[in-house]
Amino acid sequence: MEKPLCPQKGPYKVKIEKDKTYFWCSCGASNKQPFCDGSHKKAGIFKSLKYFADSEKEVFFCGCKSTKNPPFCDSSHTKL
Repeated sequence: MEKPLCPQKGPYKVKIEKDKTYFWCSCGASNKQPFCDGSHKKAGIFKSLKYFADSEKEVFFCGCKSTKNPPFCDSSHTKL
């Protein structure tokens, strides 16, 4: 797989917890979207993206995996 899969055209709205580390799926193959479950290891060229939450809030993780602002949704290609 050279390009990431697109598991969802829109963003994933997630309430994140302060001081918790999240690993965003960049390949699109994870069964735990928008987070990594290790599926990228089969694809070979992708890696999860580490995100540390410094506060509790709601964020929009990219679902199409084509964002220019990973791991967050880029509004230029997805309507929120």
